[in-house]
Amino acid sequence: MYSQWKSSSWSDCGKSNEILQPVKGNAILFFSLHMNTAPDKSSFHARCPILKGDMWSAIKFFSIRSISRRNVSTISYDDCTDEDDQCPAWAATGECQRNPVYMVGSPDYYGTCRKSCNAC
Repeated sequence: MYSQWKSSSWSDCGKSNEILQPVKGNAILFFSLHMNTAPDKSSFHARCPILKGDMWSAIKFFSIRSISRRNVSTISYDDCTDEDDQCPAWAATGECQRNPVYMVGSPDYYGTCRKSCNAC
């Protein structure tokens, strides 16, 4: 029954088995950047054309660093900064070695205390 409905009412694009099936009330969230601000190429996506009804979308932006009007023009993603005021104290007690992903970072996470851990 499902395959008949799918084949008769979906666009050619939607007949693939590799698409997300729409369900009323559900949402999909795509992260377009890694935590180090590099583009996440696995997040690229497209949609099939709408044949009947309406498509709704909402955009939500998440910032991985605080945004300040006075610093907007001078922000560089290569800046060596700490994201928490406690970073110098944590680094002094050895947290850079005990908790390197949080403190220094990884390919998927921009470290919180890169400056205090001398990672940049």
